[in-house]
Amino acid sequence: MQDPGLGDDAQFDDPVVRQVALDALGKQNGSVVAVDPSDGRVLSIVNQRLAYSAGFEPCSTTKPVIAVAALEKGIINPDTMIRVGYRRYMDLTEALAHSNNTYFEELGRRLGFDTVWHYDHLFGLGERAGFDISDEQPGVLPANPPRNGGVERMCSFGEGIRMTPLQLASIISTIANGGTMYYLQYPQSQTEAQGFQPRVRRTLQIAPLLPDLRQGLLAAVLYGTAKQSNDPEGEQTLGKTGTCDDETMGGRLGWFASYAGEENPKLVLVVLLRGRARIVNGPHAADVAGQIYHDLYERKYFADRPSEPIATATATPER
Repeated sequence: MQDPGLGDDAQFDDPVVRQVALDALGKQNGSVVAVDPSDGRVLSIVNQRLAYSAGFEPCSTTKPVIAVAALEKGIINPDTMIRVGYRRYMDLTEALAHSNNTYFEELGRRLGFDTVWHYDHLFGLGERAGFDISDEQPGVLPANPPRNGGVERMCSFGEGIRMTPLQLASIISTIANGGTMYYLQYPQSQTEAQGFQPRVRRTLQIAPLLPDLRQGLLAAVLYGTAKQSNDPEGEQTLGKTGTCDDETMGGRLGWFASYAGEENPKLVLVVLLRGRARIVNGPHAADVAGQIYHDLYERKYFADRPSEPIATATATPER
């Protein structure tokens, strides 16, 4: 595999973020998208060709959206125990930490397809996440339950959905900042970089639900499927892995969507890996992200970017 960043137009990327992302990704077939969750500014896209593709199955990274839906609809509360095996039950925190498919299939059955579709759409699936990012594609949000596994598999693996790394970065940014979905903006000129203004795409009234969701995303990093990303001495991160077969092109997919700064989010990272080797999975994508976070911490990147209140943004009509 050649350098995954070869051919990228990175003139206005954050040079520190881009370099550590390139170092962590190495020669692997993958992409890294870095976003500031406080304003939607894209800091770097490594392997833009992959990031601007038609999208891939989201695997288990769809589970946080389903969790929000189930919490808001009162299908579950944080203490609700759902049977996931013989004499085995899980609550939401453990189901997210260990990415339990049975738990989220049951949520899908209880929610139904129309509700699941509504929340997937609300979080931006099937739409472009960026503002004037010309090469971005909208992915796919199916109009009907997928034939393979129906709404249950849609909720556990994202069956039938095609999601781009930019869309996943938008979702995790919205969760990180408390419910403001910004258009992702990727400055491509000095004028755009200097005149950057955040643009609100929509505001989701989900803030009261997020502590319960974040508990599961934190558990995933501390002891669950994303534990390879954890740096006990560095900036605390929260995230969700995803692993599945790439049925459209063969091979496997490994996703990890995360953010750094438990109390004051400073950076969102989405890592996508593709390939045929068994190491192509969500935990390994988390390991790549963990290397990025560690290197940024060592370079005092987070100390140099003090957290600020969510930016005052321009409300922008839906596009």
